[in-house]
Amino acid sequence: MKTYRAAVVGCSRIGGFIDNEIVGSPTRLPASHAAAYEAHGRVHLVACSDVREDVMEKFGERYDIPKERQYTDYKEMMASEAPDIVSIATQPEPRAEIAVWLADNGAKAIYAEKAMAASMAEADAMVEACERNGVVFNLGANRRWSPRYDAMKRVIDSGEMGSLTTLISYSFGSLFNTASHWIDLLLRLNGDHQALWVQGNLLDAADVFEGDRLKEDPQAEGIIEFENGVTAYCLQTGRGSEHEAVLERGTVSALSDGTEWLVRKEGPKDAMGRPGPLTPAEFPSFADSSSALGIVDDLVHALDTGEPPRGGVRVARQSTELIFAFIESHQRGGARVDIPLKGSRYQLRRDRAPRQPRYEPVG
Repeated sequence: MKTYRAAVVGCSRIGGFIDNEIVGSPTRLPASHAAAYEAHGRVHLVACSDVREDVMEKFGERYDIPKERQYTDYKEMMASEAPDIVSIATQPEPRAEIAVWLADNGAKAIYAEKAMAASMAEADAMVEACERNGVVFNLGANRRWSPRYDAMKRVIDSGEMGSLTTLISYSFGSLFNTASHWIDLLLRLNGDHQALWVQGNLLDAADVFEGDRLKEDPQAEGIIEFENGVTAYCLQTGRGSEHEAVLERGTVSALSDGTEWLVRKEGPKDAMGRPGPLTPAEFPSFADSSSALGIVDDLVHALDTGEPPRGGVRVARQSTELIFAFIESHQRGGARVDIPLKGSRYQLRRDRAPRQPRYEPVG
């Protein structure tokens, strides 16, 4: 079968070394972009690009990328190596410029880290470039490709406990770095239905804004109302990465990011016809696997068949729109903000040095 050439722009943590930080964690490896390419039988990682030559050199050593295929200019890399799939594993601020250029200059597929972009104008430019050039796009919001959450979605979609009514995320986190995962998961569990409105609050916003610029990635909480009547509550609690779906006759909860599960179904009606209390039920079995590898496999399948990927550039834009709707709502004093979001002018622009990757496994 056909093999595909891949390259990584951004050779730091999620690009190539985050696996070293999560050894022994519940996350299934491979987790980084490069490690997922390395593990996939039909993808050959051929080149890399980063403005930090020292980081790129270590990346080259780890993934057997010779010096002559390490580029400080991703445009030169693209012209010389012509990869089919390109990862953009940078921070959000430069991502749109890179993605648009790649889409216009020969990339067939893009695997972009989350969040999609640092402004809605940039997200729109990415959508336009990918659709105009027929570029397959997936965002690194990994739970969309996790067998754990696939099993949760099967419980929801089975109809055995009635229709979905409510989704709850118990630790929403910062909007761009963390909530980008959970927004995409909420969309996935709700069948990617469109949102109608968002009502949000930023918890640490006092020093975040400088005009239309966000100097930091703020913590957020709030409500999302969807067109199908489902309401999502995005909370900041001490429960960590835990998420719950409430259905008409039961609940299904992902505990500790899907390492534990709790299903509770409505019991038999009593003598007066009232529903019985919720009682524990069995969660379906599943074979766990790497979601990063699932993202790459989804791109390969889309390139093979011409079928759309599980994610796609429109879904990525949808999740980005919700991020900026939370920001807009906060700036309007917590007012409801209608979706589609119109006239968004806010931009994430941080002044910060990149984090140094860990080149050796923890412990």
